[in-house]
Amino acid sequence: MKSFDLQKIVKAYDIRGIYPTELDELFAYKLGQAFTLFIQDAVEKKEVSIVVASDMRLSSPSLKQSLVTGLIDQGATVIDIGLASAPTFYFAVAYHNYDGGLIVTASHNPKEYNGFKMVRKHSIPISIGSGLQSIREMIEQDEFSSGCKGSLLKKDDILKTQIDHDLTFIQQDKIKPYTIVADPANAMGSLYLEELFSHLPGHLIKMNFDLDGRFPAHQADPLNEENLIQLKQRVLEEHADFGIATDGDGDRLFFVDEKGEVVPSHILRGVLAKPFLEQHPGASICYDIRPGKITKDIILKFGGKPIITRVGHSLIKEKMREINAVFAGESSGHYFLRFDHGYYEAPIIMIGKILEQLSASNQSFSAFIKPYKKYVHSGEINSKVSNPLEKIKEIISLHPNPLSITQLDGVSIEYENYWFNVRASNTEPLIRLNLEAINKEIMVKQRNRLLTIIQSN
Repeated sequence: MKSFDLQKIVKAYDIRGIYPTELDELFAYKLGQAFTLFIQDAVEKKEVSIVVASDMRLSSPSLKQSLVTGLIDQGATVIDIGLASAPTFYFAVAYHNYDGGLIVTASHNPKEYNGFKMVRKHSIPISIGSGLQSIREMIEQDEFSSGCKGSLLKKDDILKTQIDHDLTFIQQDKIKPYTIVADPANAMGSLYLEELFSHLPGHLIKMNFDLDGRFPAHQADPLNEENLIQLKQRVLEEHADFGIATDGDGDRLFFVDEKGEVVPSHILRGVLAKPFLEQHPGASICYDIRPGKITKDIILKFGGKPIITRVGHSLIKEKMREINAVFAGESSGHYFLRFDHGYYEAPIIMIGKILEQLSASNQSFSAFIKPYKKYVHSGEINSKVSNPLEKIKEIISLHPNPLSITQLDGVSIEYENYWFNVRASNTEPLIRLNLEAINKEIMVKQRNRLLTIIQSN
């Protein structure tokens, strides 16, 4: 068998690599075999139902075909839902109670990449520590024996079913007819955005909606503000009420206000908690450890229980299941919801909840969020270091007598006028700094001081 560098392409939460040098059709076939065995063991039965989907990357069709062949050769019943966003894929697995699923996608990575996200029953993520290591070991050992062949079913109504389901969470009659610009970057968010807004009032101005794995307009990573330049300009040109951007596989959601300014995700995760706390008084709300503090302020204001989690979508979902949280938000643009059938990203419902709140406020988007811009944020700053863990120890030693210190994910240290999180990257020799303060002067001073410590030898 061709040798693959599995240590390189098997990441913390999924599999990603450059096609066809780091992963190819043979790898996809072997992954299908290993995944089937993993799911059969997990559900303790031979007859398993596994959902398969893909994004629009140029290599996705052939990789999916080989993946499906591997699944079937190992005995799985494959439900092929075709082109789908990650949230639609999660919905399909969880809502229809299938035994697991794989989606061929490299999310927001550049066009030369591809990969696989995997879930078990109820769309519970499979990552390192929860099964991905076992799958990697099976591929490495390559000792598959063929059993009874499985079968292939095609199901092309999943998006419609999902939209019908998600619309039951949205009060359509309370939404005003806004003018909205949407830019899914020629990627998978275009499918659910188009379908959703066919049911809502207002005018949707579409940018970069044609699926194109070459990403001709810009990369599908809205966390990098360079990829929002077109959207910001179009919002201003059209005098639109706001703009929406989604990432490559459509599981992350970003907003731009009518002034062309990005609405910070740490504000959005707090604002989005409000309607779910009104529906579930006193509920637990999860959010990742990266500042800002406004998230906690909003959750407490509306009677919720703020629960801090480690960074990473699978870790947040795991914590949600553990404590039965109703909602969670991550600084990178993931927004999760508790359903009867599972916990996963729900961007369709989140768009609806923003529209409901904005409509009720009778304000522009910028005026609506202005009261929540209480603190000044540094943004996430990455620095290359030779030993991230030793550097974090040094930072702890240089910060005596804080109001609080938490080592849940890296270290979070809080003082009266500023607070920060420093953590090591899961995949690279990097330290990530996120700092927040009560004003810009303090933020700049403390940010620069910390960067001097981090970047010193």
